[in-house]
Amino acid sequence: MVRRKRRDPRKGTGKKPKGSGRRLYTDENPKDTVRIKFATAKDARATVRKVKRVRKSYARKIQILTVGEQRARVMGKKTVASIFKSAKAGLRRANNAKKKRSKTKKSRR
Repeated sequence: MVRRKRRDPRKGTGKKPKGSGRRLYTDENPKDTVRIKFATAKDARATVRKVKRVRKSYARKIQILTVGEQRARVMGKKTVASIFKSAKAGLRRANNAKKKRSKTKKSRR
């Protein structure tokens, strides 16, 4: 019996890791993408507002803000990087407060 090789996904043209159906360096689902801007402080604040309101998981939001912070820092934009960093801190505080609330609700039962 001849085993068939698994087909590559239709979307994306980047390198595909062995044993994975996903490609690196390409956006397989562009509708899911959150666009970020970090050219100015105004752009950074707008991006932070967008990330806070988008329906993504906590980890994904942190990941998006981290990308913005790192890119801004590499480009030498310290004020923009600090905007992203403070937004991450705010998200962490909110998430920890949410976890604490749910923990107290569980203990009351």
